[in-house]
Parts: sequence; C-alpha cells; structure tokens
Amino acid sequence: MRHFEAVRSHLGSQYELRHNDPYLISFDLHVAQGRHQGIYLAELEDESGHRYLRVSTPIGPLSGTDPNRCLRFNWQQRTGFLAVADLDGAPYLHLCENRPYEILDDAELQRLVGELGALGDQLEQVIASDGDAL
Repeated sequence: MRHFEAVRSHLGSQYELRHNDPYLISFDLHVAQGRHQGIYLAELEDESGHRYLRVSTPIGPLSGTDPNRCLRFNWQQRTGFLAVADLDGAPYLHLCENRPYEILDDAELQRLVGELGALGDQLEQVIASDGDAL
C-alpha cells in the first residue's frame, strides 16, 4: 500500500465506512463479546513531505485521567500510544499508531487495526468502569 486510496479500497471492501472523506475514513470494528470499537484512519504528512497512515481509536474522556500514568503507558507500549484530540468539542484520549506507507501491506494493516481495536476496547472498558489502568 503506497497511498491512502489503497487503504480506503482495502478497508472499504471489508467494512462499512462511516466517514469517507478525502483523507479520513472510519468504521466500526467488532471486538469481543459483541462490542465494537470505532477505528479512524487519516493521512499525515511530515515537514519533508513523507506521508504516513495514522490509525486511531477513541478510548475515553481526558477528564480525570492522570497524565503521568498516560506517559508511563506510552513508554511501556510496543504498539500504539495515547494522544489527545477533540471529540464533539471535548478532549478525548485516543490510542494511535502511525505507519509509513513504505512498510504497509494488507496483512500489516489488518494486524494493526485488530491490535489497536482490541487494546482500545480494553482500555475503554477500564476507563468506563472507573478502573485504575491509566
């Protein structure tokens, strides 16, 4: 996969896209026990013109979350990192991963979506139950 249109074509053939904008798509990934996790994919460009695919999933509101624990979580993760982005005008934690297109193929994209979706669902459940994961 060398560009966003290849990603759109691949995922659009497997999932019903909720957002289908020029550089943003999203869909619901079915995870454990009948739940689903929203997955968002966007194209990013760095200052030297290299393009990357960002895969992200919202996991919960930022309010009440200890930023030190979020940074510790980031340090311990092999895949994915926590970031903050607005969702309906409120700061929301997202689990994200960026990949250069040069190393992205169908299998890696599917693995990445599945891994972030499952981990995002687990984190969302902990946050929703006022757990102490973050």
